[in-house]
Amino acid sequence: MAVASVGIGGPVEVAVVAAAGETSLGPGSGGSSSNSSGSGCCSVWEVGSGASVAGYRGGCCAPRGLTLLGGEHLLGAQLGKACVGAWELQRKDQLQQKIICPGPVACLTAAPNGLYILAGIAESIYLWEVSSGNLLAILNRHYQDLSCLAFTDDSSHFLSGAKDCLVIVWSLYSVLQVEHGQSPEPRHVWSRHSLPVTDLCCGVGGPLARAATASLDQTAKLWEVSSGNLLLSVVFDVSIMSVTLDLAEYHMFCGGLDGSIFQVDLCSWPVQRERGFQSEQENGKIFKGHRNQVTCLSVSTDGSLLLSGSHDETVRLWDIQSKQCLRTVNYKGPITNAFLILAPANMLNPDSKPRIPLPKFSRHLHSTENMDNSSSEGLTLCLGLHQKEGGDQEDSRFLPFFIP
Repeated sequence: MAVASVGIGGPVEVAVVAAAGETSLGPGSGGSSSNSSGSGCCSVWEVGSGASVAGYRGGCCAPRGLTLLGGEHLLGAQLGKACVGAWELQRKDQLQQKIICPGPVACLTAAPNGLYILAGIAESIYLWEVSSGNLLAILNRHYQDLSCLAFTDDSSHFLSGAKDCLVIVWSLYSVLQVEHGQSPEPRHVWSRHSLPVTDLCCGVGGPLARAATASLDQTAKLWEVSSGNLLLSVVFDVSIMSVTLDLAEYHMFCGGLDGSIFQVDLCSWPVQRERGFQSEQENGKIFKGHRNQVTCLSVSTDGSLLLSGSHDETVRLWDIQSKQCLRTVNYKGPITNAFLILAPANMLNPDSKPRIPLPKFSRHLHSTENMDNSSSEGLTLCLGLHQKEGGDQEDSRFLPFFIP
């Protein structure tokens, strides 16, 4: 994905925000606070100056329902509707395409390599291939509605969390290679939460990454994806609604039901597998300012800033070291999505166009017989490293996958 840069200043880091209502186009020139004006799906503003970058209009996004696809498109699950809106990043007008789904989308994510899209619809996970629009798999291992989905940074695995208290780790290789008529087996099923899972986050490292999960059971947990082992469980005084890790994975940030944000040190000594977060003793590690549950958290690439979104209809930008709130942006509705990214080049260049337009996405499961009968001259896609189950990387760097 090409990243935009301005002069000698380097890449531009932006905040992408969506609310369940009208959205502003940014904090305004003042940079400290703003009242919403205009309507749209989401707004994009530059982190350093607060200047508005873009506004994408048309519908409201569902929680955990906004994702960037391949640095060229923005996808947003429409709140309460059985469709996903798609915008070309350089076009700041009404959405250009709607992806019709079998039901309302509870959560949505795209693979970092831009090849696949995952959607949580009721208790099922739907997997589409971006290049062809084929629906490749429908996974039914959860017993209640999905709440969150996330890929590992190399796109080799993905994780799903649901209201059934389970977090499931899936190997993309295993899902794509399953025999026709059979259900793929997940790599791990984590059942240590006692109430619905509200959020999850994957660190860096592909299948060797660590993953953080949050739950209404007042805990946040840290896991190792490769082994499935539980590394840490932290107990809080309130339910945890959102969780994220900084890029170096020194800290885990947890958003509470009461509006507090807790900073958990992952490198503290001595190491404890289970510990409680004592608010009175760790007051210097709490961000205070939100008046309602914190639904979204994201850390800047340099690890110095924290972005938070809340049901109090505000987004706040914090200095992590001092815990000071640097900027507050007001919206006309609860914040459903908020994250920090390095702005793709297409977002800042109005003359750019996607290399390949999005296809029409199928609502029906693609038959594996059609794939088996594909011509051998089809296009072979690289799915990235670490695709094979069990960590054997040799001879599994590329998975031949033919587009009919």
